[in-house]
Amino acid sequence: MSDPAVASMKPAGARNSALADAVAGLSIAGLLLPEAVAYAGIANLPPQAGVIALLAGLFSYALIGRSRYAIVAATSSSAAVLAAGTLALAALPGAPRVLIAATMVVLTGGCLLFAGTAGLGGLSQLVARPVLRGFAFGLSCVIAIKQLPLIAGLPAVHGDFAPLLLWQLAQAAGATQPWTLAAGVVALVLLFAGARLRGVPGCLVVIALGIAASGWLAAHGVALTGPIDLVPAWSWPAWPGKEQWLPGIELAAALTLILYAESYGSIRTYGLRHGEAIEPNRELLALGVANVLSGLLHGLPVGAGFSATSANEAAGARSRLSGLVAGATVLLMVAFARRLIERIPVPVLAAIVIHAVSHSLRPGTFRRYFEIRRDRVLVVAAVIAVLSLGILNGLLVAIALSLVLLIRQFATPRLSVLGRLSGGHDFVVVTTHRQAVEIPGLLILRPEEPLFFANAEAIFAHARHRVTERPGVQRVVLSLEESPDLDGTSLEALSDFAAWLQARGVELRMARLKDDARELLLSAALPQLPAHTLDHWSVADAVDADGT
Repeated sequence: MSDPAVASMKPAGARNSALADAVAGLSIAGLLLPEAVAYAGIANLPPQAGVIALLAGLFSYALIGRSRYAIVAATSSSAAVLAAGTLALAALPGAPRVLIAATMVVLTGGCLLFAGTAGLGGLSQLVARPVLRGFAFGLSCVIAIKQLPLIAGLPAVHGDFAPLLLWQLAQAAGATQPWTLAAGVVALVLLFAGARLRGVPGCLVVIALGIAASGWLAAHGVALTGPIDLVPAWSWPAWPGKEQWLPGIELAAALTLILYAESYGSIRTYGLRHGEAIEPNRELLALGVANVLSGLLHGLPVGAGFSATSANEAAGARSRLSGLVAGATVLLMVAFARRLIERIPVPVLAAIVIHAVSHSLRPGTFRRYFEIRRDRVLVVAAVIAVLSLGILNGLLVAIALSLVLLIRQFATPRLSVLGRLSGGHDFVVVTTHRQAVEIPGLLILRPEEPLFFANAEAIFAHARHRVTERPGVQRVVLSLEESPDLDGTSLEALSDFAAWLQARGVELRMARLKDDARELLLSAALPQLPAHTLDHWSVADAVDADGT
């Protein structure tokens, strides 16, 4: 029989959880809506593009996603990348920019769906964290610079080359509008002050004050957000031209990678913090559906931004119900308070954007890389790439840097010589463990990276050098514990090395082979490596085995 006390506690617990989610959804809706409108400005699209993206992201992820805390909405980084990409594509004759942007978002959603279906959940790992942080820092600098004209009432600056943007600002500085600048500065001060006071919704306070003063500010020349038209655009996004399909897919792939890397970082952080199981492929599918829906309705690309997700957790969310409540609240706000939203002063929205990206502008983020003396060049290179080459090219360079780092790490030939430790069963690297002793007539080698086409030849060249510098070697033990499998190049290089040893009367034995690598060598049936040389599950077994 069940305990009545326990049974009575379950409904109460469910009610408490639902109440917490409702409060969290109501709390973050007021933060998400103005941010969505502001991010539409970053993408140079109408305000409704951000609102549509917010609704598509909140409802799609709440129904499909798995994280209890992730909030999927437009992000500053994806909006900036979309702006740079559509600017490049719109340089050729074709469809209006808003339709090009919609096509990019649909393609991005398609890439995410394909990646999820293909089980590419580890996609985000292609972008190294130092590179991602460097890119985020440089991108935040560009975004903040491009918001300064809105803060000061200056003409908009064009492009995303940081030095040129600063030069344009300097040239236009004389046209600063005092009341616009005052509104922007006051909003920034209140936002940063509110962030230091726990329990004070600084963003909501700033928006409320801005709306309250909008009539007076407008009379003094301060621009307001303007009309928001939420009539759904169900028409299929138009393509700008046949010659642009390849650049479009390249842009969509880049957006996919940066969106998923940012989203998965947020989801993983809060999943680990709260003991949640993480399903990367499910997250890809959820993000894919959200972006396809947003693109079909002419919205922005969406992802699980860290600031929105952290705000959801801080508001007390316990399940994805908070996202549904936030979406419903946003719908009600748009339906009944749209006129108020349209009266938010433009410098207030610019201040919200600057405050949102300021979290990525903390130099302390890079301190650890300099303290441990790792990846310093990558971080700095990613920042410089964005500031000097622009957002889109900087993103591509950042991704290329990550891939180069990966290939460089695996392609660097590192081959260790092992020796017996204290006459026991353990074998360790002799250069770092001076008490390890090499066995006369025996050379034990271990590649420190997985063997593959980029490093196999170099590693076996090192192995030949080790053999030639040790006269009297009768047996070589090769430990492949770091190689889960072997590709064709590695197999051929290993065969050449075995033949080279056999010609010198040296026996080769393999140790610690993984199952896939062992099956490959058995099927290859190399005459220099009969089956009995592959059956040593430890280095000690290979060392102590009798010759056959």
